[in-house]
Parts: sequence; structure tokens; C-alpha cells
Amino acid sequence: MKLTFLVLTLSIGSSLIAQESVTTPDLSKVKDAELWVLYNRDLSIEDDGSVHLNSKPGDGLLWIREPEFTKGRIECDIKGQDIQGRSFVGIAFHGLDENTFDAVYFRPFNFKNEERSGHSVQYISHPAETWNKLREEHPGKYENKVNPVPEPDEWFHATIEIDYPVVEVYVNHSDVPSLKVNQLSSRKKGWIGFWVGNYSEGSFRNLEIISE
Repeated sequence: MKLTFLVLTLSIGSSLIAQESVTTPDLSKVKDAELWVLYNRDLSIEDDGSVHLNSKPGDGLLWIREPEFTKGRIECDIKGQDIQGRSFVGIAFHGLDENTFDAVYFRPFNFKNEERSGHSVQYISHPAETWNKLREEHPGKYENKVNPVPEPDEWFHATIEIDYPVVEVYVNHSDVPSLKVNQLSSRKKGWIGFWVGNYSEGSFRNLEIISE
């Protein structure tokens, strides 16, 4: 009886592990148009292996074509700038094209600004649910402070957990989410990409996609 129980337990554990798929995209290949889709930005690969998207008017995106993401966890190191109103950097997911996606992004210039720290991390769902619409109609619901607080000009680690409709955002491996929201779109799958906002540049490295 004990042997049967042990075999069953190991079988269930192995099954749960098998359901989780880990993908670590090769960022050295981001210029390969068969693997990645770039919109409204120029990109460069830096000496440390990170991907840099330059500053231009409008939003910029770098989509990875595979895997198509449904639910799980996205891990990534992100770096913006401490320039007021000019550093919006984050991760887009469940994307269809350059206009239709959900995203979580950060405003590093607000990280240590006591008056505006509540606007440090933001959820959006384009094209309908933009940051300004959400702030006007639901103040404080789709944006928040980050905890712990990173240095605005330095790399920080973002963990985004998605299990439709719940989205949770963690910073620098904290056990406490900096933001927890329900998605506003009805999409449950799509592309993952690096996102930068209007007149923003940003750097990204160590992308890992854990799909369930």
C-alpha cells in the first residue's frame, strides 16, 4: 500500500513538473526578423548582451514570435532612466500586433519621487485601456508604488505572473506584489515583447518565459 502511494505521489509530481515549460530566448538573435518583430524603434545589442531600444515618438515594441504565451511567469531585467516623463519601460504580453496587447511597465523616474511614487508601475491594455484613461476612471487601481524601491538609473528585476485574468508584478524577487490587477482584455494568449513608451529608450536582459 505504501509503495503504491509513493509511486502515485511521484507520478503526480512528475506530471506537474512536465506541465511547466521554460524558454530562455537567445537575445543575440533579436535582429533575426524570422524570430523577432520590431516596431517603431532601432535596436542594438550591448557589450553585456542586453538589448537596447532607442528613443522615438510613440510606443516601441520588440515581439518574440515564439512561444505564444498563455499563462505562467515572465522574468526579465529592465533598465530605464531617471528622466521625468521620458522613461517608460516594460513587458507586453498577449499581443496580436503593434496596437493590440496588454502590458506592465515602469516609470523609473518616479521610483524615489515621494509625491509620484504611486505612479511607478502601471498596467495597460491597448488599444482601449490606456494609462491616462485608467488613471482618470480608476485612480490608483492599475498603478502603484514598487517595493522594494530600485535605483532609477540601475537594472532591476521584474517578475510578471499571469493566470488569466490575474496579473501580479514583483520587483527584485520580493515576496510581496507591487501590483495585482485583473486583465481588462478578453485575450488569453499572444506574443510577449519588450515595450518602451513615448520618447523612451530602455534596455532588457535575462528574459525567461515559464509557461504552464
